[in-house]
Amino acid sequence: MAFPENFLWGAAASATQIEGAWDEDGKCPSIWDVAGKHIENGQDCHTACDHYHRYKEDVALMKELGLKSYRFSVNWCRIMPEKGKGNPKGLVFYRNLVAELRSAGIEPMVTLYHWDLPVWADKEGGWKNQKIVDWYLEYVQAVVEALSDQVHFWMTFNEPQVFIMSAYVLGNFAPFQHAIFSFKNCLRNMLLAHGKAVSLIRKIAKTPPKIGLAMASTNYIPDSEEEAGLRDAAEKSFTSQVGEGSNGMYMDPIALGKASKMLRRKLSAEDLRIISAPIDFIGVNVYQPANPLFKDTKYSAEGKPKSALNWVIDGRCLYWTIRQYYERYHLPILVTENGMANPDEVGPDGKVHDDMRETFLKDFISAMKRAVDEGIPVVGYQHWSILDNFEWCSAYGPRFGLIHVDYQTQKRTIKESARYYARIIATNGEDL
Repeated sequence: MAFPENFLWGAAASATQIEGAWDEDGKCPSIWDVAGKHIENGQDCHTACDHYHRYKEDVALMKELGLKSYRFSVNWCRIMPEKGKGNPKGLVFYRNLVAELRSAGIEPMVTLYHWDLPVWADKEGGWKNQKIVDWYLEYVQAVVEALSDQVHFWMTFNEPQVFIMSAYVLGNFAPFQHAIFSFKNCLRNMLLAHGKAVSLIRKIAKTPPKIGLAMASTNYIPDSEEEAGLRDAAEKSFTSQVGEGSNGMYMDPIALGKASKMLRRKLSAEDLRIISAPIDFIGVNVYQPANPLFKDTKYSAEGKPKSALNWVIDGRCLYWTIRQYYERYHLPILVTENGMANPDEVGPDGKVHDDMRETFLKDFISAMKRAVDEGIPVVGYQHWSILDNFEWCSAYGPRFGLIHVDYQTQKRTIKESARYYARIIATNGEDL
């Protein structure tokens, strides 16, 4: 069975990681703009890939590769640089970007929050403060009113597990806090913001919206495909209360209207009614299986290749994530991120020979095709990422892009893996 005729082959990026122009056209600083000492080698995201000024060039490269879609995020700091104060110039940039994508025949897919919390919001408690729900909704309304005549796909959040757990409990992502006793408040605020945003988008969107969110979906590969093995892997993937396997704690309230054991006293029946506003799809961000992170499973990572970030490469994890999410929630799946870091360089011939990423693409897309062949409704595939970019605290060392970026000159070079991906797109997944 081939991929569906309208399958959304694409690539993804986020505002902080590629845009630059951190203090231009009325934008306020985000928590990542002031991350300072936490960033490797003392670097910052202030210029990144300079996409803010080079978006037309970047969209032309996307068109050259034949992308059908592009998932990007809007930076809250461009839209609401002060509490209660909008910034029309920030909206102009995104309207121009969407128009450029449309003219290139590329479907724009908008993530409303990919971690660019304004410093002004952080100073008032950020996700710990219940008022953030209203601040977020005000921002969402401004974006949807400005873009929804041309944008149909909306994601309320990217990886809430990361921007809550890593930022407010582990303290290894901005705003780098160890506020463990605020965890439940942060999660409740995010869930309510999501649910209210879904309802708001449906109410004010100028064209029929398709709404979801992108989850940090690290799932387990079963040790066998017997019923017991399948059940055990799904249990591990969704019922843990912390870290890997906590998928259910975040998604069950949204997709099932049910609270996990940890949140039962925190979420009222009315909260769950709001949070579970119907969505159209679930986005899954998949990089490696959860199994290698734990020693109590039969899975072995021995002999498996690893990325430049030491992440295990095993394409089967994409199939099992898609299947486990669909079997639990019965909603269409959009692969919102999937990729690998590689120490890519431009060679003497002017090309970037990243054979390992080609193999990665073949393995993971083949695994996704198994899910499609089994009848699971997979909407599309967004490779992470379109450009080499600012990789959060790791700065510019890890290169995830289909397109190489020389950060000194901002020269773009299409990698050989991107040429391979372009052939996959052109044949709708037949050329693997």
